[in-house]
Amino acid sequence: MIHVISILGILSAAVAAGQMAAAPPPTAIDRAFHRLYNYDFAGAHAILDEEMLRHPEDPMIYAVRGAAYLFSEFDRLKILELDFFADNDQVTDRKKLKPDPKAREQLFKVTGEARKRALARLAVNPNDHDAMFALCTAAGTETDYMGLVEKRYFKTYSLSKESQLYARKLLAMNPPFYDAYLTLGTVEYVVGSLNFFFRLFIRFDQIEGSKQKAIEELKKVVDHGRYFPPFAKTLLAAIYLREKQLQQALTIMKELEREFPENPLVKKEIKRAAEMLNRSKRSNE
Repeated sequence: MIHVISILGILSAAVAAGQMAAAPPPTAIDRAFHRLYNYDFAGAHAILDEEMLRHPEDPMIYAVRGAAYLFSEFDRLKILELDFFADNDQVTDRKKLKPDPKAREQLFKVTGEARKRALARLAVNPNDHDAMFALCTAAGTETDYMGLVEKRYFKTYSLSKESQLYARKLLAMNPPFYDAYLTLGTVEYVVGSLNFFFRLFIRFDQIEGSKQKAIEELKKVVDHGRYFPPFAKTLLAAIYLREKQLQQALTIMKELEREFPENPLVKKEIKRAAEMLNRSKRSNE
């Protein structure tokens, strides 16, 4: 099962009171995410190192660093490749992955630091959206690691409920924090993909298990989010691939290639999706 916080939309415009405002200058967090999505993990960490010297109590620095460790481990284990998500056996098979203990230690250390600092800020200001987003990101990172790397599904379930709680609080803020729809959209799709037997046991409040609703919520992230639009696009491409909508998947991946030209995986997946689409067209002739 996936929550996939996982973590993308550095260049999107900020949203205020439901209306588009001018895009603010990129912050250190924006730039770290941008390096992350270009698969420059060392570059992301370097930006965060500098920012930590200036603002050591900022929970977002630790939350994004956790995402960088997660993505680096995902890359090593080939979890971000689209055929991983298209194949249920790869997602659920416990025997195929060998987690790096050092990467795990680093990841949970920084997500713990993010949680501690975020809770301290929220105790002073419950409407601190950056602190709430750091909590949501930290919980999502831990959820993704437990679900996709360690395959500890009961722990994934409890962490996913936690991240959904934070996501709904973010969406209830004024203005709403649209990146939070990433959490809800991915859970909608995962629950909607479970067979009837598992859906009897996997229940989340306000989650319908609607694949169409999942797509709509991920599109909200693409259209209005700040940090996660590229990741939402990646998930949409994976969904379209699973649903045999190959042209839609290919179109989204080409958008990602234009946004992140240094990302080697996007180029690889475009080639793979194009080959699948060509085979599909030939078989239908």
